[in-house]
Amino acid sequence: MHFTLTSRIISPDNREVNAIIRMRVELRPYRPGDDGGICRLVKKVLGEYGLAMDPGETDRDLSDIPAHYTRRGGAFKVLVHGDRIIGSYGLYPVSDFCCELRKMYLYRQYRGMGMGRRMLKNALKTARELEFAEMVLESNSCLKEALQLYTGHGFVRYHPRHLSRRCDLALRKILVSPSPEA
Repeated sequence: MHFTLTSRIISPDNREVNAIIRMRVELRPYRPGDDGGICRLVKKVLGEYGLAMDPGETDRDLSDIPAHYTRRGGAFKVLVHGDRIIGSYGLYPVSDFCCELRKMYLYRQYRGMGMGRRMLKNALKTARELEFAEMVLESNSCLKEALQLYTGHGFVRYHPRHLSRRCDLALRKILVSPSPEA
């Protein structure tokens, strides 16, 4: 997928100007060998918000991405610029009809250019293609930009039975319209 992005930059004399940035990025399925780049991404982004990886619980799924995602009927995708993983998301099957959006991260220098929005739209499309009727996610209230993105795409708060240790809220979105009654 090729993105044409508009981004605000600051000129040397401290004036804000708009610039067109042409950047070739690819959103593709996980491949063996992506694990290191994914872990670096997750660790770096969490660290920006004062959060830490938790390989024993919340991030245990990164120890074997195919077993936790694709072989269970979900998906895991990475956003690549050149040969560098710059973003990711996973669709973790919770049940036959519900998936959890996990590991949606994007390096800071790529934020604000519409990439997160495009990744989320792709995640929603992929979930529908996999025939999930609902998507849930857990997050932390300090991730304000992400929460704004999710609620802007129709996610609403709900109270699950369990939250991961570093999360303090949960959101969900119905992906299919109820069928009309006969």
